[in-house]
Amino acid sequence: MHHRFTVFLLSFALAACSSLSPKPKDESYKLENFAPDSPYEQSFEISPAAACEAGRRALLSQGYLIDDSKVDSVRARKYFQPDRSTQVQLTFSLFCLAEDQGETKGSAVYANVRQVREELKAGSASTGLSVTGIGSLSLPFGGNNESLVKVGEETVTDAEFYGRFFALMQSFIR
Repeated sequence: MHHRFTVFLLSFALAACSSLSPKPKDESYKLENFAPDSPYEQSFEISPAAACEAGRRALLSQGYLIDDSKVDSVRARKYFQPDRSTQVQLTFSLFCLAEDQGETKGSAVYANVRQVREELKAGSASTGLSVTGIGSLSLPFGGNNESLVKVGEETVTDAEFYGRFFALMQSFIR
């Protein structure tokens, strides 16, 4: 009996120590290089308002739902369902700022796309029952309920993706 108690205390102490040890820090910021040749930026020889209008039309032509559209910014989203249990949402943010290009005036357009991935997760419903002197008991009832659960979110960093968007946007500039 004494041996079991000692093993229990040792196991408990190890579990407590492992839960107190710090988690490894996420150092994703070290991947950020702040390079001057950004895939998120493109210059156009038109006003910021005309650039954002071309961006809005480009997004509409690809099935994006416009959430917000101003003279100098556009926010849009589009949903994808790669399989029955996964949903992906792309949220597109576009900002159009004035830019001096020597004698001509133009605009710098900044695009950023955030990808959110959700998966269908099943959760069973249960109810708890507590009886004095006996303890508590959890009993399942009424089947499963499924819901979408966010499993990841990241900025799209693919330079070709942004290049295709800016090329399409250029086709809407008149």
